[in-house]
Amino acid sequence: MNIDTKTLGKTAVLMGGRSAEREVSLMSGAGVLNALKAQGVDAHAFDPAERDLVELKRLGFKRVFIALHGRMGEDGSVQGALELLGLPYTGSGIMASAIAMDKVMTKRVWLAEGLPTPRWVWLAPDRQQRGDVVAVPDTLGLPLIVKPPREGSSIGVTKVVGYSQMQDAVTLAAAYDPDVLCEEFIEGDEVTCPVLGSGADAQALPVIRIVAPEGAYDYQNKYFTDVTQYHCPSGLPADEEAEIQRIVLAAYRTLGCRGWGRADLMIRASDRKPFLLEMNTSPGMTGHSLVPMSARAAGISYEQLCVRLLADAALDTPAKEAQA
Repeated sequence: MNIDTKTLGKTAVLMGGRSAEREVSLMSGAGVLNALKAQGVDAHAFDPAERDLVELKRLGFKRVFIALHGRMGEDGSVQGALELLGLPYTGSGIMASAIAMDKVMTKRVWLAEGLPTPRWVWLAPDRQQRGDVVAVPDTLGLPLIVKPPREGSSIGVTKVVGYSQMQDAVTLAAAYDPDVLCEEFIEGDEVTCPVLGSGADAQALPVIRIVAPEGAYDYQNKYFTDVTQYHCPSGLPADEEAEIQRIVLAAYRTLGCRGWGRADLMIRASDRKPFLLEMNTSPGMTGHSLVPMSARAAGISYEQLCVRLLADAALDTPAKEAQA
């Protein structure tokens, strides 16, 4: 895929932002910015926490690479602002971004389409008292996972192994999100699978199998240690890898994602059945990130990946309609 980078125009790399994942976003953005510059793109850093997005238009930017993670970056809000400004951007549009950011809404959509996802209990703010909280393990069993449904990077997540941990786990998750998602724990292999492209042309990249120390694939082990092992090729049987890629493509298309994304899954050890956990619509691009790792296994360098994503930048509403 040969792309003349001079035709891409002045590009803003949105990085930083105001979410709990700001630190990771700054690392992703720095990597993307350097890669685009190395490929001859007129790219510039832009932190929405420090500058108003309206400046993008005033400063003559022609397209935007979104390297933001979490809320006010990955949830449809920035995408909506860029639609109003008429600036094509990388990744999914408003609706897909908003749904994918909310793990409860994502599960509802996937279940409606018959896609496998772990059982869950949703605790709204008025259902986080002791009686409701300690009843959750009776429904989901133990261990189970407690997490804020609209955060990423394993922020605010607890693996609960006993009833006595439940209230603290819910309190931690609620510090990041008014709602709390309690999810059945799937014992088995943890895998992730990126997707590039849109609609019928979307393609699943090689699956990565993740082996974290004591199964703790948390914020620290995701970004700041080298003890987690990543296997790509995954080492899974070919039919298992193909089935995961099929499910991930269906999950991606069902949510209406475009450009790129990455689904996280668990493969249940007892019967090797895969379960979808979440869809990331603005995946990490740090030195520890998984989309670049999978792309590399498919013969796509980090620099090529960044340019390809930028070239695919688009709007939900085509420019002609916007001007009508």
